[in-house]
Amino acid sequence: MRHRRTTAKLGRTAAHRKAMLRNMVTSLLEEGRIKTTIPKAKEARRVAERMITFAKRGDLHARRQVLRVVRDPKVVAKLFDEIGPRFANRQGGYTRVLKTGFRNGDNAPMSILEILTEDTVKAPARPKRKPAEKAAVAPPPAVETAPEAQEEASEATQAEEEDSGEEASPDEEPEAPKDE
Repeated sequence: MRHRRTTAKLGRTAAHRKAMLRNMVTSLLEEGRIKTTIPKAKEARRVAERMITFAKRGDLHARRQVLRVVRDPKVVAKLFDEIGPRFANRQGGYTRVLKTGFRNGDNAPMSILEILTEDTVKAPARPKRKPAEKAAVAPPPAVETAPEAQEEASEATQAEEEDSGEEASPDEEPEAPKDE
């Protein structure tokens, strides 16, 4: 049964799709990068990663399985001698798909499929701060002096009004107390 065995059909017959993916993977292993549409790149990536995993194994049976897909003996030799050993300590993720925009003419989404180099390393993750550090870094809460200052100002204004004997109209703003 073929339950959950899905592949992208890519608008081609099975034989055409198989031949196209073989050619794409051969070109990828030979050149190191290819430019294609995103759906084709994602399908070719699946096949290419399997081939690199076989190359990491390095035995005769793995070489024969790769030869079923990659028909060029020079490319197979390069795969087993250079590419496979380069990824000996890596568990998958040997390729990446970079989106490059859209193709003129039919507006198809384009991408670059490339084999990672050995110096491609993921950026180190930032250390997460502990809750105690967050509290220490956060500024202290603001002291509420504004309402107190307003109350003092209004009390001073009322005291001045009583001293002068004049009443301020509700439309006028009270004068701020003068510092002497």
